[in-house]
Amino acid sequence: MISGIALFFHWAPSAFHGMHEWLSIALLVPFALHVWKNWRGLVNYLRNRTLFVALAASLVVAVPFAAPAIMGQSGGNPAFKAVGLMTQASLTEIAPILGSTPDGLMKTLSDQGHSVASADQTLAAIATGSGIDANRLLFAVIQQLEKR
Repeated sequence: MISGIALFFHWAPSAFHGMHEWLSIALLVPFALHVWKNWRGLVNYLRNRTLFVALAASLVVAVPFAAPAIMGQSGGNPAFKAVGLMTQASLTEIAPILGSTPDGLMKTLSDQGHSVASADQTLAAIATGSGIDANRLLFAVIQQLEKR
């Protein structure tokens, strides 16, 4: 409950996201035990169709939240979009954003063992040439630049 409330109000989401996911998985065990212990009552709800009313109401409430994402209309997390855009930009384009120069980025990448032909290359192209994920490469560059 606490992690869900923290996520709802966007309080330190990176601290609570993983915890919330794993605790949700862990709560499947007590849920299964609850269903097992109350099986007879559950079957009675199914016979009387009472459970179907609750399930239908839950579905009606859930659809407006899920439909935009399912239909591809969700805005998504802007941070993820920004990372994707940065990996598709050339070193010349992202250097000012990272507080560096194109030559500085080329040196940083070369120091990390990546082959960089020119400042017109994108991080995605450099990452592909190195056989790694473009997002990881971007984060490695940012960490290296923060150390300087």
